[in-house]
Amino acid sequence: MQSFRTEIENPVVEKDIIELERKIHLFKDGKLDEDKFRSLRLARGVYGQRQSGVQMIRIKLPYGKTKVNQLRRIADVADEYSTGKLHITTRQDIQIHYVSLDRTPQLWADLEKDDVTLREACGNTVRNITASAMAGVDKNEPFDISPYAHAMFEFFLRNPISQEMGRKVKIAFSSNEEDSAYTFIHDIGFIAKTRNVDGVEQRGFKVVIAGGLGAQPYLAQSVYDFLPEDAIIPYSEALVRVFDKHGERARRNKARLKYLVKKIGVEEFQRLVELERKSLKYQTFHIDPDTYEETKRPESLTETVDVDVDADAYDKWFKSNVVAQKQDGYYAVNVRLLTGDFTTTQARALAKIVERLASDEIRFTIGQGFVIKFVPEANLKAIYSALDGLGFAEPGADSTHDVTACPGTDTCNLGIANSTGVAGALEEVLKQDYPDYIYNKNLKIKISGCMNSCGQHSMAAIGFHGSAIKVKKGILPATQILLGGGVVGDGAGRVSEKIVKIPSKRAPQALKTILNDYEAHSNDGEYHIDYYQRQGKPYFYELLKSLASTDNLVDSDFIDWGHEETFKTEIGVGECAGVTIDLVATLLLESEERLAEATEALAGSSYSDSIYHTYSALVNTAKALLVSEGLKTNTQAGIIKDFDEKYPEKGHFSLEKSFQETVYAMNENKPTKDFAQSYLTLSKQFVRDAFVLREKKDEQSSN
Repeated sequence: MQSFRTEIENPVVEKDIIELERKIHLFKDGKLDEDKFRSLRLARGVYGQRQSGVQMIRIKLPYGKTKVNQLRRIADVADEYSTGKLHITTRQDIQIHYVSLDRTPQLWADLEKDDVTLREACGNTVRNITASAMAGVDKNEPFDISPYAHAMFEFFLRNPISQEMGRKVKIAFSSNEEDSAYTFIHDIGFIAKTRNVDGVEQRGFKVVIAGGLGAQPYLAQSVYDFLPEDAIIPYSEALVRVFDKHGERARRNKARLKYLVKKIGVEEFQRLVELERKSLKYQTFHIDPDTYEETKRPESLTETVDVDVDADAYDKWFKSNVVAQKQDGYYAVNVRLLTGDFTTTQARALAKIVERLASDEIRFTIGQGFVIKFVPEANLKAIYSALDGLGFAEPGADSTHDVTACPGTDTCNLGIANSTGVAGALEEVLKQDYPDYIYNKNLKIKISGCMNSCGQHSMAAIGFHGSAIKVKKGILPATQILLGGGVVGDGAGRVSEKIVKIPSKRAPQALKTILNDYEAHSNDGEYHIDYYQRQGKPYFYELLKSLASTDNLVDSDFIDWGHEETFKTEIGVGECAGVTIDLVATLLLESEERLAEATEALAGSSYSDSIYHTYSALVNTAKALLVSEGLKTNTQAGIIKDFDEKYPEKGHFSLEKSFQETVYAMNENKPTKDFAQSYLTLSKQFVRDAFVLREKKDEQSSN
């Protein structure tokens, strides 16, 4: 670490990276529990890969915004530590693969030279904040949501309330009612709104909560038609605190916000959020859009870059990929990438193109492409020609032709069947047989390698997810077909329904059947989402059921897309959901770490952070003692309640009140220096008492 310690100006970041390296050494020396280490590295963007001995690194790019210098830095890092390939995710991140664990601290340090982070890109954290890629230039937006998404990102980055939750929290911002950020599938979704108050325009957001995909999709519920702009961060903080406290922890398949809200009801959940707000440091949080660093525009609109292009190809590209901005004279260019993959060579060339002909940034999209903004009209043919030279000028960005797919079995532990190969095959079908669908922005095709919906198949008009079918001859790769999902608008959507499971190699035939039926029987102008509702699930089952037959299999059906060997299921332990840590020693160690962090935060006058670290130490310690007694621990609220029942007499502990009253004092007091100090002092004594009790029990058991 010495080689880069002095190269990072931010001491907080430097400390983070040094801590990662230290924990890697402890883990490899057998001094750190594997589950605890997994949790730590995930929260630093280091994710276990399907292939043993290497890691996937997720680079966190808030709302997909990437400066050209940052893109060059990412390309350099990918060449140095990985394979020279980049992958855009549906959360506007970039992933690189096949990285040695030992090299991850240095990799992170190199990225930070251009303010690119890995922090909280994975794990039980507030994940990357996503947002409409056209934010700031969209003619239909009431205001630019970028400053608000950025403020939310900065607020939760390294925030102690969102480091070790039961599961992840996902937040999205949409520019307008079209809901291009898909707020309806998020834990918290914000849709830009304005209202007139005494003749003054006020900014705010419609708020929806508790949506999610995965194996059990849930649509988000509306909780505010209009929440003022200065209330969105306090509300989000209170919500995350409630989720952290009351959310499931033992059963990770039930540990998302959607399950908590379903269990207690949205009204009770909102009541708990309001109760939590009094203990917050900020009752309002002002976000000043004027301080936000805007995209740099080209200095001149008059310079013409003259190039010759194929007129027909350019016309298709312009009509399907180019959008006039709200800023006169400028255009935004949408670029589609097959499965979100491109090379470092392409990335560097792209940076040069953008600098020369457009702005100083790129926005990666939830559709695994990217947007180039502030292209002067005079430069459009030149940028088309340059993009075409890189293979980036395919028409149909964000259309039916622009198929979304997760990496699937290429690299993911949870992948059942290949998704990228299916995507390529479907795009070829569309190109050959359905060329006009490059203009259809409503019928989306999305593919996941398993049921967890990283490719967002659960909200697609036509969705596929990897599966398997067992027959007498063996197991063959399969795909589950889902239909009817999509965006309704203004925070509402529809979840796709499972229709039938078919051999994976028949996916192109299934797509043809679905589209041919749609063209033959839909009404003029009828969207596929409405056509599906009109016809109903049984209709589409009858349409597709013949493709599910296993009576006429051929040898190639037993070989997955992109493979030569016979298919077999090899599902590993997935890490996208994080982990649950139950080892007593690990929990007590973690309590000591939280106390150290609380002490540091107190010294730095970060009283709210200190209080939350102290709270975490109290709960972790109680959990350790309950686990040592063989008791189940599901939620933090349950742990607090159960501890008083297990230890009704306070003789073991220096507590003047019940454990519940002691812990929840944080909700009854403002985050002042005096309270933070007294809360920390009490917690330190409680942890010491717990260690003493633990030692006594160990002695008794050994005798």
